[in-house]
Amino acid sequence: MLSSVPSVASVAPRRRGRPRQFDADAALDAALRTFWRKGFQATSLDDLTAATGLNRPSLYAAFGNKDALYAAAIARYVATIGRAFLIPLAAPVPLAAALRRFFAAVVATTCGAHGPLGCAIACTLPADAGHLPALQRLLAGALAEIDGAVQQRLVAARAAGELPPHADPRVTAQLVVGTMLSLAIRARAGAPRRELTRIASACVALVTSR
Repeated sequence: MLSSVPSVASVAPRRRGRPRQFDADAALDAALRTFWRKGFQATSLDDLTAATGLNRPSLYAAFGNKDALYAAAIARYVATIGRAFLIPLAAPVPLAAALRRFFAAVVATTCGAHGPLGCAIACTLPADAGHLPALQRLLAGALAEIDGAVQQRLVAARAAGELPPHADPRVTAQLVVGTMLSLAIRARAGAPRRELTRIASACVALVTSR
């Protein structure tokens, strides 16, 4: 069963069973796309060996079991694609502009810019988090990270007078992240980009309205 989310470095391939020219990041990216498309439970070891180009002994030697590989793949998603969502929030621009850029990155990803439609977290973790405690912890940790980043930006905006003094950054951050998750699910359901963009714009307008 999954434990805490490992860093990419902590799942570096071991020497035993490692194929020549092994690229751990490329293998993780291939595994991530497979989990992202099929989900955790529906992804078989045969799917993973086909996607990564590794046979089972090499896959086990590099990453451990399927649970560990999934945790490593999600960690890679958080550290790369997920981290890119947060970059606009740190830009020295008005709050509305920062949120528009944040949602633009979200919409691009959910529409397939980096992999399957939707979000690797929103579209794979919730299905099994209800009965696998380790996945529940993984999901909670990912949500806490994005909630915290948005909340930090909103606290700064309130201090700068961009939000009224009574605004609650924590609840407002949860609203923003809730909209983000909704975009991922709607994209997986086939919603067009223009519809997702309208929803994102409505959220920005709601958050920044005085």
